[in-house]
Amino acid sequence: MERKITDESSSFVGRSKELGLIGAALADFRLVTLTGPGGSGKTRLARRTAALGASAADGDAVAWAELSALAEPGLLAATVAEALGLSDHTPRNPAEAVCAWVGSRRILLVLDSCEHLLPECRDLLGDLLTACPHLRVLATSREPLRVVTEEILSIGPLASVREAVALFADRAASAGSPLRGDTDRRLATILCDRLERLPLALELAAAQLRHMPLRTLCAGPRAAVDLRAEGTGVPEEPAPARHAALRTTIGWSHELCSPAERLLWARLSFLPGTFDTTTARRVAEGGPLSAEQVGRSLTALRDKSVVTEKDGTYRMLDMIREYGRMWLAELGDEKEIADRHAGYVLGETRRAHREWFGPAQRNWYRRVESLHADIRLAADHWLRTDPEAALELIGQVTFFWVCSGYLYEARQYLERAIVLVPDHRRVGGTWVQGLWSLGLTQTLQGDYDTARVTADACRRRAEDALNTEGLGRAAYLDGLLHLLGGRPLTAASIAEAVPYGTGTGRPTAASMMCRLVHVFALTGSGRLAQARYEALQLHDTCVAADEYWTRSYADHQLALIAVLERRSRDAVGHARAVLDAKQHIGDAFGVAMALDLLAVALTDAGDEQAAVHTFGAALRFWERVGHPQRGTPEMASLRDECEDRLVRTLGRSGYDRAVAQTARCDDGALMAWAARGGPLPER
Repeated sequence: MERKITDESSSFVGRSKELGLIGAALADFRLVTLTGPGGSGKTRLARRTAALGASAADGDAVAWAELSALAEPGLLAATVAEALGLSDHTPRNPAEAVCAWVGSRRILLVLDSCEHLLPECRDLLGDLLTACPHLRVLATSREPLRVVTEEILSIGPLASVREAVALFADRAASAGSPLRGDTDRRLATILCDRLERLPLALELAAAQLRHMPLRTLCAGPRAAVDLRAEGTGVPEEPAPARHAALRTTIGWSHELCSPAERLLWARLSFLPGTFDTTTARRVAEGGPLSAEQVGRSLTALRDKSVVTEKDGTYRMLDMIREYGRMWLAELGDEKEIADRHAGYVLGETRRAHREWFGPAQRNWYRRVESLHADIRLAADHWLRTDPEAALELIGQVTFFWVCSGYLYEARQYLERAIVLVPDHRRVGGTWVQGLWSLGLTQTLQGDYDTARVTADACRRRAEDALNTEGLGRAAYLDGLLHLLGGRPLTAASIAEAVPYGTGTGRPTAASMMCRLVHVFALTGSGRLAQARYEALQLHDTCVAADEYWTRSYADHQLALIAVLERRSRDAVGHARAVLDAKQHIGDAFGVAMALDLLAVALTDAGDEQAAVHTFGAALRFWERVGHPQRGTPEMASLRDECEDRLVRTLGRSGYDRAVAQTARCDDGALMAWAARGGPLPER
């Protein structure tokens, strides 16, 4: 779990009183909810609190779960699991897995933007706070969660005009128009007071200084259109003046946009989270918006603080997105943009699936991860409109998702789509890929009996369709199940029947997976020389193709073979190569297996202290995947034997101290250390 909280795109100003109140409340209560209207700065305060907690010497570990983009309530617990770094590989429901993993750990969990998931948040927090005695939760919501133990802190405008002017001055300087002299200060004071000292309103106003002088700016909000009075779709409801001030400022910002910028604002408001320029163009382009206009207008919206930019990605704050969605509905463009977005995401996953084996693999793992919220949104759209497209979409990302910790989510989407696909469409490559992906999730969750039924169905449908790639994938799944069941000879015979590649001799993803199963099977049946020869060939093929997933498992087998042949130094080198490759693609399960192997190899090499730390690191990753199994069957006895040797050498207390020291290290630093060696990283 990461202790680092992502930095804000702009500096944090003021709020010392609120930060003190939040800190004091968290010291006394296990659930603290920051309530208040949109734009009051709840998320910024929560992020600042989390960052301060993460940097404290003895602070709790911190996990941040962003819920604003979560449209499917049933995935709340899975989203929290992802935030905690949990990559559960069991059939348990995510709430049970999260409770078991958190246990007695000291963790500050931040749930940001809970207002649309209040019943689900109440249920989950009820379970978590009961089962996890040292868990603390900081939530942000426009209304209380109404949990019995909840402490509610209402977040309103900035505490004083002085603080509001300080924020406005900071953002004005960022816009290239710093306040100069007493006159500017007086004008800023008047403006901040008129805008009710609301942070979002002040930031939007300050952004306009790129285009107008301060004196003109101060005349603007007073004459701006009140959105409710214009019949723009905002419900008529009683609201404090600060709500009207924020609506007025957002509406004013909208009025100051060009027609192209307003249209882009509306279309981009459909996107669920962060997005890049490519996504913006593919979703928003069309009609009066050319690709070039999208680029120019996106820059303009950034300059007006309608979107924020960080490291080449953009984001729209919730209140601004809601305003844009209102205009999107007014324009009648929701269906068109939803179709366009879902089609774009489906196209991206097709490319990812097609280019999985090869030099683009690493980039696709990162790309699919960055599109996670978009894939969810597109899958929900296709489930309503075209279940076969939903099955294709999730079937193509499953192999990526299982490395990224979304195993439960992949299985849930696949099961929903498979039920909805009409009988007459249950043929062809999409159906075969969907069955294979479902069988893979079932296998990795340890649900072997169910996976066997799915694997058989996948093979039969691939045979009916004469689908060569599907037959290869079905063979991989079948062989994997036999390997995990301790039947390496059967696994070997299945893998041997799969052709190497296409008619041109180029390897396919399925053929490489089956070659990998064959190497595992040779090792498991004791044919080490042949296994080593084939693993080296497979490794060289992967290096030539600049591919990492298959290469990492080829190195895994080379490490295991070296351990079995008592070549401990070679084993250490191969195990570290596995971990280096995994840093490009994730895969918590594969990391746990590799750490076990590295620990065994280090023990054999006589580096006991490093071996203990590595076993400690392996324990953390096995806990993350929630699986008692430690790789293929032959690994269990090797691991137990080496662990016993280390306890005898170091003593139980020395062993436990070293493991505890490892537990205090950051996951990323620990992975880098295991891949390279050297001194154990600091906490």
